[in-house]
Amino acid sequence: MTDAVASSIDAVVPPIVFVVDDDLSVRESLEMLITAAGWQPALFSSARSFLEAAQTAAPSCLLLDVNMPDLNGLDLQGMVAQSGNKMPIIFISGYKDVPATVQALKAGAMDFLTKPIDSAELLGAVRSALARSEALKHENAALSQLQHLYDALTPREREIMVRIIKGLLNKQIAYELGISEITVKAHRGRLMKKTGARSLPELMAMAARLNMDDGVGH
Repeated sequence: MTDAVASSIDAVVPPIVFVVDDDLSVRESLEMLITAAGWQPALFSSARSFLEAAQTAAPSCLLLDVNMPDLNGLDLQGMVAQSGNKMPIIFISGYKDVPATVQALKAGAMDFLTKPIDSAELLGAVRSALARSEALKHENAALSQLQHLYDALTPREREIMVRIIKGLLNKQIAYELGISEITVKAHRGRLMKKTGARSLPELMAMAARLNMDDGVGH
């Protein structure tokens, strides 16, 4: 298989296992193993070819060789992290390298396997990585929906929400904003309805997920 991956992934496409290794024989053996497990392999002979590939919305993980010419696996791990991509990474290496293992795991790698790789161990690691990828995508979707609800609030409702999560009473909010307490109550009711929060603790939990400690949703 050449260095390629489909540019668009729909819901019926199986999880994708990316492989970056400059050894053709390793790529071919991993391709057969991944395919037999029911996943979709996407093979790359270098870190740069992987970086040039299209992103995917499907659950995915990366099997990454440590020692490669040009950009090595640790370099690529850092670049993936800097891009904001949280794809789970499993390192594979031709020999035991304690410093590289420690560095990779500290940087968030899920596992570090040594060649020749045990098939059962590899498949178990990939299953765990894909499960994490799936969970992250659900979390991101939920956060995106929450941000959408926050964005639908009016500027005044946001001002009131900020003060609610700080623990201010309606009369205190009214005093700070120079409006009546009745108006505060009306805005408060609308923002609770818009966000779907059924209680103050729920609203505060939403605010925490939006990083509203500074008073602004992100």
